[in-house]
Amino acid sequence: MSNADEQFGLWMEATGIVRLRWLPGRPITGPLAVAAMKAVDELNRGRERPLLVEMAGAETPTREARKLFSERCTATRIALLGSSAVDRVRASLVPEPGRLGYPVPTRFFTSEDVAVAWLLEDTPSPA
Repeated sequence: MSNADEQFGLWMEATGIVRLRWLPGRPITGPLAVAAMKAVDELNRGRERPLLVEMAGAETPTREARKLFSERCTATRIALLGSSAVDRVRASLVPEPGRLGYPVPTRFFTSEDVAVAWLLEDTPSPA
């Protein structure tokens, strides 16, 4: 598990899914968004993989962070995993209003099993 000053956790699972866990109550700023996306790309080493983002209890990303989340990284699809209606609203605020949307298929889930199944659809086995 890696992190940027203990603001998020990041690791790859045996399934090939990359998991990013935002720590509850911490602000998600532009520099933190850059650090997280860079860490995902470094972990993937140029290979594209599905990304599961655990966002339960995380703060709403800043406008700068929302803008950055609309840029492409090595994620093939992104499952946003939350636990409440508040998490769903926060997920709907990303990317920044006025942008076309996420650069890859992205969905919000409250069930980890359903999120993982969706991420693994049409995904090759991990190498």
